[in-house]
Amino acid sequence: MRYVDLNCDLGESFGPYRLGNDEAVLAYVTSANVACGMHAGDPLVMRKTVRMCRERGVAVGAHPGYPDLWGFGRRALPMTPDEVYAFLLAQVGALEAVARAEGVPLQHVKPHGALYNVAARDEATAAAVAEAVRRAWPEAILVVLSGSTSERVARGLGLRVAREAFCDRGYRRDGSLVPRDQPGAVLVEPFEVASRAVRIAHGEPIETVDGGEVVVEAETLCIHGDTPGAAELAAAVRAALEEAHVRVRPMGSWL
Repeated sequence: MRYVDLNCDLGESFGPYRLGNDEAVLAYVTSANVACGMHAGDPLVMRKTVRMCRERGVAVGAHPGYPDLWGFGRRALPMTPDEVYAFLLAQVGALEAVARAEGVPLQHVKPHGALYNVAARDEATAAAVAEAVRRAWPEAILVVLSGSTSERVARGLGLRVAREAFCDRGYRRDGSLVPRDQPGAVLVEPFEVASRAVRIAHGEPIETVDGGEVVVEAETLCIHGDTPGAAELAAAVRAALEEAHVRVRPMGSWL
């Protein structure tokens, strides 16, 4: 029997601004990456999101990013490794405190957006992220891009690692994601996204935008909360995985 975790980036509203349909998405995912207030989210949204996860049996993880509300954390900021380390501690620490107060354990840490992508290729940034998790939350799982520098560095430090693949994003032949400003970067058709999820879960190749194929080994599959129709995509993916005899469970319960 194959197992896979289905995660989504949630809690990305802040103040009067609303983003995504978290309540609907939580009916289908098994893990939530909760924004920590610097690329999105705020303390009230963090607490509300953690409470919704607890009520629905969804595992909670921290989703720290570059301190960039204006750019939604999708711009790479010129931060040193020491700065990345400190900002990650502050963000994950805030979310972990909220979760602890609500009686919810911190299952995992997953960097957001540009920080995730920079760490996937830059050793110093990857080391700063992994070392922060190792020192402060050694039992937490670090979610990394499959086959990336982040994965190699985290494993070298002895961390629990979950390799991640993206159901709703385009891939290139080298296993990297298509940048969001290029054609084919974001997938929004439910059947296409669900079919891709099943192929990844079974270790089968998926098509790439440059006319090839790639096998992406993954323990957790991501749907972005801000992707148009995220709830419909999550529902389609969950149904397709279960129909294909893949058990969808929180990563911490089996990894």
